[in-house]
This record gives sequence, C-alpha cells and structure tokens, in this order.
Amino acid sequence: MTEQAPQPAEKPFLYVVVCAAGVAEGVGALLTAARERGWESGVIATPAALNGFFDVAAAEALTGRPVRSAWRTPADPRPFPPPDAVAVAPATFNTINKWSAGIADTLAAATLCEAHGLGVPIAVLPCVADALAVHPAYRDSLTRLRAMGVRFGDPHTGDPSPAGGRPGFAWERALDLLDAAPADRDDTPPGPGSAIRYDPPT
Repeated sequence: MTEQAPQPAEKPFLYVVVCAAGVAEGVGALLTAARERGWESGVIATPAALNGFFDVAAAEALTGRPVRSAWRTPADPRPFPPPDAVAVAPATFNTINKWSAGIADTLAAATLCEAHGLGVPIAVLPCVADALAVHPAYRDSLTRLRAMGVRFGDPHTGDPSPAGGRPGFAWERALDLLDAAPADRDDTPPGPGSAIRYDPPT
C-alpha cells in the first residue's frame, strides 16, 4: 500500500503539544500569534488534555487541521508535515518527566522524544505547581532536557499573585524562544530528511 503524504505546508510548520493544565484553555492565543508570525501549526494533545481542557473545535478552526492525540493506522495519511519547530505549552509535570525518561506511551510524548533525535528546536512553557516542582525527578528532568538543547520559558504555577488574581500565561514566549539563537546541545543531531512517523511504539 502506498502511504499518503501529508498536505504540504507553505510556511514553516510548528507542532504545538498541549498538556492537561487549566491554562490550556487559552492555547488559541499561541495559535493566533504563531499565524501572525508566519507559522502554520498543528496541535498534538495529550489524552488527558482532550478531556475538556481546551476547545478542540476552535483549535482546529485556527489551524485548519485536526487535533491529534492517537496514533494513526498504516492506512491513514500523515496528518501533519514534518515540523520545523515544536512548542510544548502548557507543559505539565507528567509530560516533562516522561519525555526526559524517554517514555513514548502517548503520541505527544513520542513526538517530543523523536523531535529531539531529529534536531528540531523545542520550546517549553512549564505549568507546574510549586509542590511538584521541588520533586527531585522533576529537577533532574529539567537538567537533562536543557542539556538536550530544549529551551524553557519561566515556570508558571497558576497560583494567585499576592495582589490577587492569577497571572497570565505567557503564550508568545514559546515563539520568542524559537526565534532565539540555537541552544547549546551536548550531542550532534542527525542530518535532514527524516520525519516524525506517528507510529505506535513496539
């Protein structure tokens, strides 16, 4: 069977990985800002994030592509072109730790693991409560991912500020990080020509 190629992107293509945090409801701000900066984008959500954390229909309307969460079958066309960059926003404690450990049990986690191997720039906006952020596993994950060249924005806890109210989530910071100079890496990425495959782990 001949595999169907994805619809090509006319502009640089951004994968937006969305995790299950309350601020995910605002992901449309990132998708809109990305479009204004010349990106096309597609959303890959964790399974938990699809459980009411953001408006899937609105995200699909903004990107013109389906929101992905499950692996495709061999007969299905590739839903997105290969990425030019990846933004993980919001990034949760669970996803960051799984990604660092190389656990690829969801499409979102597998995409992040493979993006590193392809040398694709990745920006992360963590949304992790202070009580979780002090966990040694999380601290180790940040150290490992930074050594892999992953670019991190400032942490966001979602807690009310001393003055009252909750601080806004800095969606566009992900795009700023991707516009920045390449981060240092502790290894050499493979050459071009590969593509994220959307195949289930074996």
